[in-house]
Amino acid sequence: MKFSASQQLAIGIDIGGTGTKLGLVDARGNIISKGDLSTTDYEDVKDFVDALYRTLSPMIEAAGGSEKIRGIGIGAPNGNYYKGTIEYAPNLKWKGIIQFTDLVSSRFNLPSALTNDANAAAVGEMTYGAAKGMKDFIVITLGTGVGSGIVSNGNLVYGHDGFAGELGHTVIVPEGRLHWGTGMKGTLETYASATGVRLTAIEMIEKNPGTESLLRNYQYDELDSRIVFECAEKGDHIAKEVFRFTGEILGKALANFVMFSSPEAIILFGGLTKAGDYILAPTRQHMEANVLPIFRDKVQLIFSNLSEADAAILGASALVWEMKA
Repeated sequence: MKFSASQQLAIGIDIGGTGTKLGLVDARGNIISKGDLSTTDYEDVKDFVDALYRTLSPMIEAAGGSEKIRGIGIGAPNGNYYKGTIEYAPNLKWKGIIQFTDLVSSRFNLPSALTNDANAAAVGEMTYGAAKGMKDFIVITLGTGVGSGIVSNGNLVYGHDGFAGELGHTVIVPEGRLHWGTGMKGTLETYASATGVRLTAIEMIEKNPGTESLLRNYQYDELDSRIVFECAEKGDHIAKEVFRFTGEILGKALANFVMFSSPEAIILFGGLTKAGDYILAPTRQHMEANVLPIFRDKVQLIFSNLSEADAAILGASALVWEMKA
């Protein structure tokens, strides 16, 4: 019998540095059911795959059993689309090269495909979100780390080895802040991620001992980007300066990306976008100030209009419909 995509469902799994989101999606992009689990709770990747199975099994049964599932699509840090591997992901506990699709397919007895987590978000934006109808755009994910998905002429850019588009690890401040996972210095991720915002807040508190700040009411291990945002909302000068500085670094990096690929839009996605104009305004200002005149005022800089969970789940699940039946 000929396969009909409308009769089956795809599983989409988004593996983040802190948490993993997952769901069952139909061919029209409707999320039938979804859930989540902690990524950091599992030192052994096999235990993590077992946890995925335990979480998804009730959803699969409720949908009519595994015969209703076409396959599994996965977005993961340092995911290699060509090989189905997660390779040397600095923000994950599992080190080295992980044969991830082999582990998942064996546990679920279903075909699976994998791509970079930010690439999955880009596919979700192109199919269902702010990039619908666009052929040239970049998605920048601002979460625990900084990821990117580059779409050129309607196609994701993978490069010859599957790893193109690691814009978060490009050096934007020479000899700058040390990256906690890679050992590199001054990369975009060390400044423009939620982790980077926390580090900037601590630095500014220490460098401005005479400036009153609500941030001083928190222990350093309590500080995170959400608290910085809440303090900024209350008018805190240092908290606002944290986001201004973060936006400056991000804007300069985006200027480089614009001059490299001339996208129609750059779409910012992830938890840090909840800071709104505190981060968007300085980012736009410094992006425009650092591009050649031929690129100025041509590139939209916008937030994703998909929910943080849904974009990545939808993008990962879209890999399934591209599998050979």
